[in-house]
Formats: sequence, C-alpha cells, structure tokens
Amino acid sequence: MSQDIAIAPWYRQPWFWFLTIAPLSAITFSMFMLVVAANMKDTMVTDDYSKEGRGINLEIARDQAAADMNLNADITFENRSILMNISTGQDPATFPYLVLNLFHPTLAQKDRTIQLRSDGNGHYTGTMHEDIDGRWYYELRGPDNSWRLKGEAWLPIEDNLHLSAKGSIKG
Repeated sequence: MSQDIAIAPWYRQPWFWFLTIAPLSAITFSMFMLVVAANMKDTMVTDDYSKEGRGINLEIARDQAAADMNLNADITFENRSILMNISTGQDPATFPYLVLNLFHPTLAQKDRTIQLRSDGNGHYTGTMHEDIDGRWYYELRGPDNSWRLKGEAWLPIEDNLHLSAKGSIKG
C-alpha cells in the first residue's frame, strides 16, 4: 500500500520561499544601505556649537542693521546672469560690490557664492557658473559684512525675487 510520491526539489517547495523571503529581503536591503552609507560623505553643518552660539547675536545684529538701513532688493535670474536693483530707503545703494550666497538645504557641495558688481545707481550684475534648480536659501551681504538680507526661494524663478529686511529684530 505504499505509494512512491515524487517530492519536488527544495527550491520548488512553497514553504521554503515563504519562510525565507523576509530574511533574504532584510539581508539584501541591509547590504544596499551599507553600500550607500559607505559611499556617502557626512556633511557636518558645524562642529563648534559654542562658536555658533556666540555668532547668533552677530547675525541678529546684521539683520537689524539691514532693517535700520531699510534695504530692499529685487533680483532677476536670466539663464546664468543675475541682475539686481537695491535701495536703502528711497535712495539707490552705493556699495562697490555685494555678495550673494546660495545655500542648498541638504548638500553643502552645491552651495554657491556669487559676487555682484556695481553698474552704478543701485544696479548690480553677476554670473553663475552652473544652473540652479530647486529650493535654496539665500543671503545677500554687503562688502563690509555689516548687514544681510536672507530668505528662501525656489529657483530659477520667473518673476523678480524681492528681498527686504523683515522689520525690527530687537532682542
């Protein structure tokens, strides 16, 4: 009464695959994440937190100086050219040059620093070496680094980007 039933090889057994799919998936994903972690560099924003803390008051003073000067700027991005008009209250600015810093939110190697040259009467121009796309933090500083205008924008932008000092920042 005994019948010989052919048993399928181990790789054709459904219970084998049911029981091993989760551990195999975990091992595969772990190896992938290990490779990604080994090949990506850590970008540390700052490594001296006490120095950063002392610099906060200086940054607040720069923001307040921009508000006191009533700085307003309009920036236009045309391909890789930057055109800017800046005024202090009702008068055009007379700075010899300005520095525009563009900070990428997550990748420090994409940060850009652009020097804007004065064309006279509050008009400034600059050139970018690479196209920019996506979300960026910007910071416009004067030549003596005594004031700043900062914010966030999605670039490139079709209209003008308006920068202004955000009111009084008294602490």
